[in-house]
This record gives sequence, structure tokens and C-alpha cells, in this order.
Amino acid sequence: MALRIYFSILSIAVFALSTSAYEYSTKFGYAGPNGPEKWGSLSPSYLSCSNGKAQSPVDLAKADVVWNKQLKSLDKHYIPTNATLVNNKFNLGVHFEAKVGDINIDRKNYSLKQLHWHSPSEHQANGRIHDAELHLVHLTEDNNYIAVLAVLYKLGDADPIISKIEDKLIDLEKQNLAGHKDVQIALGTFDLNEINKRTHRYYRYVGSLTTPPCKEGITWNILGKVRTLSKKQLELLKAPLDPECKHNARPIQPLNGRKIEMYYKPKHA
Repeated sequence: MALRIYFSILSIAVFALSTSAYEYSTKFGYAGPNGPEKWGSLSPSYLSCSNGKAQSPVDLAKADVVWNKQLKSLDKHYIPTNATLVNNKFNLGVHFEAKVGDINIDRKNYSLKQLHWHSPSEHQANGRIHDAELHLVHLTEDNNYIAVLAVLYKLGDADPIISKIEDKLIDLEKQNLAGHKDVQIALGTFDLNEINKRTHRYYRYVGSLTTPPCKEGITWNILGKVRTLSKKQLELLKAPLDPECKHNARPIQPLNGRKIEMYYKPKHA
């Protein structure tokens, strides 16, 4: 049976931008009559999902990538802070209770609000689909602009970031099996120091949220370095989700003439 997830319009905005709990009223999913190809018809507020011309995710195809020498280093300044692990029904997320840090893009300061995982990856790298993708969602102080930092994963060694919360992921799965699907688990102090490391390559383009309402005008920054996670970690990120939602990647969207810019600076430059 197709996945049925219910979100109010307000809750969708809350999901993308803050740390509040969710309500369920408008269904969308990843398969069947509520799948991605139907999102635009599920609610008037979801029209961008079908009518939008700058949607995400996209394929970072070599033919569409342009090296932009004017792009600045993507400096990240995340600090340890208290966080909460949440089952968003269609993915697992970490919400921050206080200021955790920021990035600066085109003279705008974006503060990190939450992060979540998709599996398999939503963005592709020259047609290649990776095993998972991490999204770190940022918001300007005036709430008018959103920037997402994306990290691609392939199977390999355990990811240090996920390793810090493995026991909590196991606990979340147990709570889910016990019927407590809306439980939120305190993580204590969560440290993103691994993400703070200098980025030598990243890709930037303007797109949308990858879930309804598919809001456009989102500044995407996909790191060039592919991280690894273990098979066990990948299973833990999927385990608490409904069976129909374990494959929670929106299909690739057309570029429609958009540019994908690349920042590249060799390590020894």
C-alpha cells in the first residue's frame, strides 16, 4: 500500500526551517498515488512540485558544470550544542535547541536549523546514485532565505558523525517497534566538527526543497568529497521508517537552463 503521510502546510514550513513538532493533514509519499509524480496535485500549496521550473534534486553532470573562479570558500562554523533526534516519518532528522553555527553565502549569513538523511542519494554525480545523502538546512535571520549543505555518502567505513548517535538510533528503532512513532530522543551535546573541515570542491545551484511544498529559491551547496558510512549505519537510518518510506529520494528534476557552478581550490594552492 502506498505510503500515506499527512502534513499541514504550516508544518511543512516548520519541517524545513525549524525544530517544532509536526502535524499530519495533507498526504504525500514516495510510491503509488501519493508518489513524487503526484505531489503537485495533492494540495494547491504543492503546485511548485509539478509546475516549478527550478526544482531539486538535479544531476551534477559534467556537461552542465561550470567552474566559477569568483565563488568563495564555503567556510563552516558549527559548534557543539544540544540536539534532538526525530523521526520525521519520511526521514530521520536532528534538530538543534540553540545556535549551532552558520555559513556565509553571497554576503548573507545562514544559521543551521536542522539536518536529515535521504537514502539513496537525491542528487546524482554525473549519473551516479550514491547510497545516502545528508542535508543540513540553514535559514537567514529574517527567515526569507534557505541554504542547504548536502553531503553524499557511499558504503565503506563508518561515518564519525553517525557513530556518535548510533545508540540513539537503535533506541529510536526500539521505540518505533513498540508503537511510539512520535518519540523524540535527546542526543545531549551534538558535535559537527567533521563538517567544519575546509572544503576544496563544492557545487552550487538554485533549486527547491525536495519534499512538498517544493519551495523554490533554495541555494544548494553539494560538497565534492564523498563521505562513507557503514552498512549498519545505513540500516539504522532506514530502520525506524515505514517500509514504503525506506527509499526516500525524489527523482532527478530537469535543469531548465540553470547553471551548476563549481568551486575548486587544490589543497596545496
